Amino acid sequence: MCGLAGFIDSSRQTGADDLQQTVQRMADTLAYRGPDDHGAWVDAEVGVALGHRRLSIIDLSPMGHQPMASHDGRYVIAYNGEVYNFPDLRQELEGEGIGFRGTSDTEVIVEACARWGPQTAIKRLNGMFAFALWDRQECRLILARDHVGIKPLYWGHFGNLLLFGSELKALRAHPGWQPRINRQALASYLRHFYVPAPLSIYEGVCKLKPGHMLSWQPGQPPRISCYWDLRQVAEAGLQTPYAGTSEEALEELDWLLKDSVKQQMVSDVPLGAFLSGGIDSSAVVALMQAQSSHPVRTFSIGFSDQGFDEAPHARAVAAHLGTAHTEYYAQPRDAMDLIPHLHQFYDEPFADSSQLPTCLVSQLARRDVTVALSGDGGDELFAGYHHYRICASVWRRLSMAPAPLRHMASSALRHAPNGLAGAVGSVLPGALGRQLRLGRLQRIGQVLGAKGPDDLYRRIISQWHDPAQIMPGIAEYKGEIWDEAAVTAIPDFIPRMQYYDAVQYLPDDVLTKVDRASMAVGLEARLPLLDYRVLAFAWRLPMSMKMGLGGGKWILRKLLARYMPPTSFERPKMGFGVPVGAWLRGDLREWAGDLLAESRLRADGFFAPAPILAAWRAHSAGEADLSHIIWTILMFQQWLHETRA
Repeated sequence: MCGLAGFIDSSRQTGADDLQQTVQRMADTLAYRGPDDHGAWVDAEVGVALGHRRLSIIDLSPMGHQPMASHDGRYVIAYNGEVYNFPDLRQELEGEGIGFRGTSDTEVIVEACARWGPQTAIKRLNGMFAFALWDRQECRLILARDHVGIKPLYWGHFGNLLLFGSELKALRAHPGWQPRINRQALASYLRHFYVPAPLSIYEGVCKLKPGHMLSWQPGQPPRISCYWDLRQVAEAGLQTPYAGTSEEALEELDWLLKDSVKQQMVSDVPLGAFLSGGIDSSAVVALMQAQSSHPVRTFSIGFSDQGFDEAPHARAVAAHLGTAHTEYYAQPRDAMDLIPHLHQFYDEPFADSSQLPTCLVSQLARRDVTVALSGDGGDELFAGYHHYRICASVWRRLSMAPAPLRHMASSALRHAPNGLAGAVGSVLPGALGRQLRLGRLQRIGQVLGAKGPDDLYRRIISQWHDPAQIMPGIAEYKGEIWDEAAVTAIPDFIPRMQYYDAVQYLPDDVLTKVDRASMAVGLEARLPLLDYRVLAFAWRLPMSMKMGLGGGKWILRKLLARYMPPTSFERPKMGFGVPVGAWLRGDLREWAGDLLAESRLRADGFFAPAPILAAWRAHSAGEADLSHIIWTILMFQQWLHETRA
């Protein structure tokens, strides 16, 4: 796990020393991603410079130093990630006469590119990776990112200058580029609480999308191609569904996940796992412990607010499996200590509040290990999110009501004051009263206004439903979840929601959150459920093997029951959340009030203050829990002012 940075100055007017110093400065902004080693390679004749920071995981010797050249000298690579099938690829290359100096996966990748060609080699890699490969013979740059987007890679083309790197801060360190905020990307951020690919928060800079590669030669525009397409995988799985019994499917999934976990447990440094006590992380830890001769190190975060506290569940799972378990109970002070640094970790506005416990559990794990396995991906693969069942059920009911009536009710509820929701909720019984007291009246109004199932999905997953209300005159970027072709390709609603989440929310939110939080402390996070073989298998499974009577992830629950009693893990899904709503009314109130001051919002010039201030007043007064939309504004404001400082 590392950080890479580089650029090409096709004007060829920069000397070797300046190239070296500039690319080293870019790479050094990523020092926390790779604290163990650093390197740079330049070719002044063509103006290319590659920089690298190394976190040593496999082959701790100098033989793993990067940038690394192939034996024939044609290719030079700067690489971030881990390729888990590299021993098999190495054995095949050795059979074809290729010799190796060290034992790193980096050397296997660069030699595979030299032997088989970059496009063929990339398709054969199983792991998480992002790399820059310079072809000295054809004077060509290749950028590539792994299948599902576990590792990040940004790039931008500005005249004679092509910039690329693991994070935006590396690009900002180049003196030839002056960043400007992309307001269209910012509007999309308001909806999603992350900036969806291929956009970044800066004009002219893009995220390379998962499963894609970029090729560039001087005098030509960059060419982007897709080497692995999630939609094609989903379509193929739906068209040729698994034909065996549920027990046969369980056997195959057990083998696949065991093999994925086994591959990802290979490490020359201490290794452990994140454990929340939920289905996904418990399954990963169970498979780790089943293949380990000693107790696996596991780590979890707890909260004093019982509505968010998963630590007791994690403790129970750890006790049953016999892991060496460590837990930490987080306080508002921990959040305050983290907040000033979040802009450094995430590098562009990012407002999934579970970033806080993810950062804390990464810090906790890094005290004892350098690699941690995580259970992320199970909800997208095995239909675990609540909104799959909710959206499908709600749309069945909504579609029976006349559209004009729904839209009239929608308008009335969306414009109702928050105080009314609290007042009505206080006199209504049970769940309905609680929902209204939490400020869900307007949310219900948004749902009633849905024009179709996909529109309903977008409304339910949105933070600010109408970004134009906050940024008048700015049209937000319409990403993957607006792609009408997906409706034809994946006609059933629940699988289509799974696809939308896997193609956008998973890489741009979940995987971004885990990568930045873990890398901020020099910890490598690995995700066995996202082995692309597991992903392809999951798409072949019928929905009956995903969503059972007890909820989602039916087959994963059955698998876990092979290793521990269901009473140890069967409980309502909580998610990895934090009590931000309460904290914003308490310990975080002064900090939030400063960032949301009307004078500050007006001076910054990005947002219309009125709707933001109305939401903040309602939340502060306890009329509604609007922490999800307020946190989105706060994280941008914090990022903006810290970045400008």
